[in-house]
Amino acid sequence: MAAGRALRVGRAPRLCRSLTGRGCQRAPERGAECRDAAPSRVSRFCPPRKSCHDWIGPPDKYSNLRPIHFYVPEDESPSEQKLRELRQETQEWNQQFWAKQNLTFRKEKEEFIHSRLEAKGLGPRAESGQKATLNAEEMADFYKEFLSKNFQKHMYYNRDWYKRNFAITFFMGRVALERVWNKLRLKQKKTHS
Repeated sequence: MAAGRALRVGRAPRLCRSLTGRGCQRAPERGAECRDAAPSRVSRFCPPRKSCHDWIGPPDKYSNLRPIHFYVPEDESPSEQKLRELRQETQEWNQQFWAKQNLTFRKEKEEFIHSRLEAKGLGPRAESGQKATLNAEEMADFYKEFLSKNFQKHMYYNRDWYKRNFAITFFMGRVALERVWNKLRLKQKKTHS
């Protein structure tokens, strides 16, 4: 799939649609949100203004994660808003962590390669002009060292990730129950009228 294209989220079976939201409504702030975004945005991708679904954009060049543009319905309930905000916050947290982690990885990898080539008396380019590289066994030393050095950081990341996902799952269940409850109340009102 081309990097500039996006996948549309929301093509779910009928039962899932009944639990995940009301009919398609236009979110007036979506177009303004994309136009007025700060240049430090993760992605410049912007879904169509009339979209009534969440959209997944192309991978971010620093974190390698696909940013999600969340649909904001006009009649969003407080629980739905809390769920969306929690998902947005988790996405931003993930983006920041992996962008920083990938930058550190690349920097340390280049330093490792440079130091090993220098120890062998080689320059950054081979005689043929191609970039000099190390073999798989030498790179395995780097990967092992990097993972060992960052073990604690990854352990804390995983712990926080599970906490966040548990909270998101809890609010998803709460929103689904509220929607079912609201539908049942509407049906009762119609039958008693």
